[in-house]
Amino acid sequence: MAIVLIRQDGKLDLWKRALLDQFPALPLYLYNEPHPKDEISMAIVWKHPQGSLGQYPNLQSVASFGAGVDFIIEDHSRPTGIPITRVVDDALADDMAEYVLTAVLGHLKNMDQYARDKQTTKWKPRPYSRIVDHTVGIMGLGTLGTHVGKALIKLGFRVIGWSRHPKTQPGIEVYHGAAQQKDFLNRTSILICLLPLTSETKGILNKSNLSHLQQGAYLINVARGGHLVEEELVPLLDSGQLSGACLDVFQQEPLPEKHPFWKHPLIKITPHVASVSDPKSVVPQLAENFRRLQNDEPLLNQIDLDLGY
Repeated sequence: MAIVLIRQDGKLDLWKRALLDQFPALPLYLYNEPHPKDEISMAIVWKHPQGSLGQYPNLQSVASFGAGVDFIIEDHSRPTGIPITRVVDDALADDMAEYVLTAVLGHLKNMDQYARDKQTTKWKPRPYSRIVDHTVGIMGLGTLGTHVGKALIKLGFRVIGWSRHPKTQPGIEVYHGAAQQKDFLNRTSILICLLPLTSETKGILNKSNLSHLQQGAYLINVARGGHLVEEELVPLLDSGQLSGACLDVFQQEPLPEKHPFWKHPLIKITPHVASVSDPKSVVPQLAENFRRLQNDEPLLNQIDLDLGY
């Protein structure tokens, strides 16, 4: 039994060193070096080449390097019926909360607009809003969404949530299902998307849904680029239905140089950095799942394939 690491972002050697620093005895290979494919029982992946999992005849488990697993589910070359796991990590949740708080508070105090004013040497004090003026709506109340909600509540925000299924979260009024989605959106002045990307949630940030938000609402998408219908965002901004958007994820990454989002003054762009797995923090649970796999024990943080997360 052995592990193969598959990712295409230049971080393979970083993760290999991190794993072997803590667990030197791990039988570990990189996908782009010679390795015994019939010995691979566990693949740890991040946005791997589609179809690459099909070359391992004895694969027993696929692990994500991060919280997302949509790219694994979409790879139909993986053996059916084997468990898929994701990362659940306090550091990852803290990072996401800090990013969202930065975006929300910056919006309240016009920081994006003042950055644009600086480029044109414009001195123009502007009215700002306060925490008490806003209701923050979080779409997706999993580990990350709940953590973000708690951080916002600590600052005094009214926080409501929406999920596909009924949930109870202290301090958060939770709406659920298609029947309650419009009521949730109608109350929301700052919308944060932290949904998993599934066939049901793909394209959920569309003109129809975003038009139900309060006039001048602000959008923050830190989930997946596939949630947003990109061509429908700019008209909502230009009409004033949305006052701005902070986007960390996109349908194509890196975002193409000629994409209209780059030049739109009301769109803040960050390069998928809201919450990045820290190797030192994540390595122990990856290694523990390999140990469990070897001993035929239940794996940590296994997803429900029927739900897609």
